Amino acid sequence: MNGLLYRTKGDKVIWTIVIFLSLVSLLAVYSATGSLAYRERGGHTEYYLLKQLIVLGMGLVIIYFAHRVNYTIYSRVAQVGFLISIPLLVYTLAFGSHINDASRWIRLPIINLTFQTSDVAKLAIFMYVSRQLSRRQHVINDFKKGFLPIIIPVGIICVLIMPANMSTALLLMASCMLLCFIGRVPVRFLAGMVAAGALAIVLMFAIAKISGMEMRTKTWEKRLDSFMNDDHTEVPYQVQQANIAIAGGGVLGKGPGNSTQRNFLPHAYSDYIYATIIEEYGLMGAFLILAAYMLLLLRCIRIYKKCPYAFGAFLALGLSVTLVIQALTNMAVNVQLFPVTGLPLPLVSMGGSSVLFTSMAIGIILSVARNVEEMEGKQAEKERLERVMAANAENAAVA
Repeated sequence: MNGLLYRTKGDKVIWTIVIFLSLVSLLAVYSATGSLAYRERGGHTEYYLLKQLIVLGMGLVIIYFAHRVNYTIYSRVAQVGFLISIPLLVYTLAFGSHINDASRWIRLPIINLTFQTSDVAKLAIFMYVSRQLSRRQHVINDFKKGFLPIIIPVGIICVLIMPANMSTALLLMASCMLLCFIGRVPVRFLAGMVAAGALAIVLMFAIAKISGMEMRTKTWEKRLDSFMNDDHTEVPYQVQQANIAIAGGGVLGKGPGNSTQRNFLPHAYSDYIYATIIEEYGLMGAFLILAAYMLLLLRCIRIYKKCPYAFGAFLALGLSVTLVIQALTNMAVNVQLFPVTGLPLPLVSMGGSSVLFTSMAIGIILSVARNVEEMEGKQAEKERLERVMAANAENAAVA
């Protein structure tokens, strides 16, 4: 155990945040899955707790091994990951498992487990964009040589994700554009990309209407209409129940396991787990969760500033930005600041592939942090030796 702890490097604050969010996840999932357990598992409430514990345990293992890998290896992995993501997303659209009118999952035939291919694509495209930004800084102001090789792969992935998961595609595009902005891509290029993205969404709606495949677009329109409509009689059921849960939580909450709306709130263990947390732990608990994600972002900004190599800096910042934006979006949906999206709360919501790929992203961030830590250690040791040598030289001169 001591040897394992000795080999665990990287930002200790990020490790602490991971452990904190994992513990919150176990408490919240165990509380929120009571009715689901009675409905699906004959009342065995420990089933989902054990399942989440196993998934989080696997996530910690992934974080550990990912952070032990030199982050420069991920630059080569990025190209392979991007090329694999395209056929995976196409296959998902054509043959994926359909849940809630959307084809987002692939079922693995032997072990009979499902995973979202968009999780693979998100991780791959951020590594790929970080690689391209670092390699094209000398031509970043050139539209053809600097911007197009970066943004075209992003556009391909987003277009393939969009038909089944609009919110994930928009989140991915926004995060990549923010990373490009940090990577000194001219604002006029990014503005043009925003216009192109808006045009793509309009065309997709038009094609869906013409072809008669409007089921998914109607879902998006309904969500936007209910969000924009001031008539409270049209508020969706899950939003109503989330509002009741939040109002009942107060400042300090009802206490762990004392939620009442978990029995009425759809997806209280995933999409609306933040509302469940607020009901049980109050505004103080909600603030701690928000503070944890913001602290994660601040620590990654610190890594970005200290990393001397562009790829590592962009990689750490890009992955952290997408995790934090996803978390903020989930929280905003829960408190009715955004329309319903279906995005989980990273590391907290019950899940399988989402937790594992989030863990992979955090492991890569910690890999960059470990490299920065080792470089700082070497620099500190070098400065210490220089001071010792200077002191010895001074003493010899006096003698």
